[in-house]
Amino acid sequence: MKADRIGFLGDAALLLRLGDGIDAVINQRVHACAATLHAQAPRWLTGLTPAYACLALHIDVTRIESDDPLEDNPLSWARTWLAQWLERTSLEAIDGSKRTVEIPVVYGGEHGPDLATLAAHAGIAMEDVSARHASSVYTVAMLGFAPGFPYLLGLDTALAMPRLTTPRTRVAAGSVGIGGAQTGIYPQAGPGGWRLIGRTPLRLFDAQRDPPCLLQAGDCVRFVAIDAATFAAMDEHPQ
Repeated sequence: MKADRIGFLGDAALLLRLGDGIDAVINQRVHACAATLHAQAPRWLTGLTPAYACLALHIDVTRIESDDPLEDNPLSWARTWLAQWLERTSLEAIDGSKRTVEIPVVYGGEHGPDLATLAAHAGIAMEDVSARHASSVYTVAMLGFAPGFPYLLGLDTALAMPRLTTPRTRVAAGSVGIGGAQTGIYPQAGPGGWRLIGRTPLRLFDAQRDPPCLLQAGDCVRFVAIDAATFAAMDEHPQ
């Protein structure tokens, strides 16, 4: 691993870049690296935050006890440690098993106001949009934008569509949307510009739950189509 791929992120974190852009193979390496580091974590490594092509390592510098008399900066010492760790670690050897989470979704209607527009854009029937969306297996590439918001890789390329030119001022919690070549789920009500095709009754983020986020980076996701009555019976969102 080249040293220029490991940078400082403030005074208490490192940023490891494993590639550039949105790429499923690179993102898989990010999660493999995170899982391996988590399993072997030194006491000074307090947290890991994966993104599409990079990984943030959160560090308690007060726990670092360097035995190198020439290294008087604990964060620089951690950077050297990480570079050496990467040289001797095979990320390909990690267990590839992942947790799979099923997300029920009611497609179209009041919960999916952009389904017809997306179907016209793709040149397919609305039923085909929901069928294709639910037939893929997605990977949670990262969480961001809002607490618990999953950016999902694995969207059928035929369903890709640009975001709205003018975002909505309010998107309902649980809304399932498509933005470019990605799909995602809004955990809370708020503004958003993705194309809304459905809604899940599940609550993706709850500060009182442990862990608060229903989905974690690296999880696999399957969408399961449900009807409006089932949605109403399962609805976990605060009224």
